[in-house]
Amino acid sequence: MSAPAAPGGRDFPCVSMKCEMKTFDVIVVGAGMLGIAHAWAAARRGLSVAVIERSRQAHGATIRNFGQVIVTGQAPGLMLSHAQQTRELWLELAKDAGFHVRANGSLVLARCAEEADVLAEFAETRLRQEGYRAELLSARELGGLYDGRLAHHCAALRGQDDLQIYSREALPAITRYLAESLGVRFVTGTLARAAAQGRVETSAGEFQGSHVFVCPGHDYLTVLPGLFAPLSLEVARLQMLRAAFETRPVALDRPLLTGLSCVHYGAFSDLSSARALREVIQARTPMLLENGIHLLISPTPYGELIIGDSHHYGQDALPFNDEAVDDALLDLASQTLGARLRVVERWQGVYGAHGPAPFSVLRADERTTVAVMHSGVGMTVGLAIGERAVAEAAGR
Repeated sequence: MSAPAAPGGRDFPCVSMKCEMKTFDVIVVGAGMLGIAHAWAAARRGLSVAVIERSRQAHGATIRNFGQVIVTGQAPGLMLSHAQQTRELWLELAKDAGFHVRANGSLVLARCAEEADVLAEFAETRLRQEGYRAELLSARELGGLYDGRLAHHCAALRGQDDLQIYSREALPAITRYLAESLGVRFVTGTLARAAAQGRVETSAGEFQGSHVFVCPGHDYLTVLPGLFAPLSLEVARLQMLRAAFETRPVALDRPLLTGLSCVHYGAFSDLSSARALREVIQARTPMLLENGIHLLISPTPYGELIIGDSHHYGQDALPFNDEAVDDALLDLASQTLGARLRVVERWQGVYGAHGPAPFSVLRADERTTVAVMHSGVGMTVGLAIGERAVAEAAGR
């Protein structure tokens, strides 16, 4: 059975382009991952909430991703703490909103000795020191999984806390739950032009709130451009695929990563073995580093795979994909799974990048908070960002 197309063509449930009531406890600008996180955090505290979204339905980074909540990949400290809290919030939200979450963890596969060295160093040091819930699997143990289909790998790290959400179905379910069960008002097809001191100027008139949370994704020009200008922010453009098995499928029940991700994710990237691995990749397959490729594979609920990704950075996301990048991703996935794959869908993911940290929460004034991601881990830390920002603003 094929997965449905990305959401589109329908408004959010229980939404209105015209909103007679324009005064709320909380106004959220943006209905993507961070906007939804702030709206949920406010509504569950009993506050009245309006979410202003320029599109009929958010279709940015929130639905163009893998849906992976990779707790195991986050750097020790703030990012790991946010990821651990977000994991618990996802499980709570999924139960209330009625969407499926895979809670089977993930596998990071070592394709060569150098990748296995990174996993071993992580297991011997950071795993024990920082409280990650994960375990190192030998090649023999890995060979006992999935009918031996992954036995050509050297080792694997099994992350026990990692989740997977099918984003393009989860976002509509969450929106419906917020609107119908918690009374959140979604004002769609409405552009927010400015926000200050509890007032939001929009194409549908002025809205007022005790506090405003601006979550504009990678739009740094429309609302509060002066706040973003000094940060010299960029965007990352990702090439991604949805593929079907052409040969006997692997019955995946969790996301797969490879050691390529160890030079990307903060839990591993600063280890000495990860630095050595980067040098090996540069010598053997420089094209992977030049295009920021690290393989991620997420099984969909429909027996297909979401595969990616690559990373190209700039002030704008150019619309032109490189077929060589897609070929490299498909080849890597086929090698990892030992199966022939057929592409059924291609798209670009775009998110904010190259900020002062993986994310920023900024106070524009005492009644206006701005939250933006500078990395592709919004699903992994976003709910905690919203929960903490609302708790601080509301004093509870």
